[in-house]
Amino acid sequence: MAAKLDYHWHLRQVLAARGMFSTTDLIEPLAQRGIRLSSSQVYRLVVERPERLSLKVLMALLDVLDCAMTDLIEPVAAASAKPTRTAAGGTATEGVGRDRHGGGR
Repeated sequence: MAAKLDYHWHLRQVLAARGMFSTTDLIEPLAQRGIRLSSSQVYRLVVERPERLSLKVLMALLDVLDCAMTDLIEPVAAASAKPTRTAAGGTATEGVGRDRHGGGR
């Protein structure tokens, strides 16, 4: 069975290493490369891990930041699913059908 992979997104760290501490610092350099993103789109790109990313945006980021893809994206083994504990009597004690006060939904 093949190992399941995940990734870490290091855009914020790469920006900081280049003295770029505001997400808006990327707007103009990306626009110069034909990538027009709003400030909120750039903010999400920096602070959240993207699930989908255009190759054009990725290539522009690599050019703007003068870095390699491995500087931005670090492949890692996927975390395994956490098994639920079972209480005496066979009822699950985590999550399913319970709110944080122990009652039903």
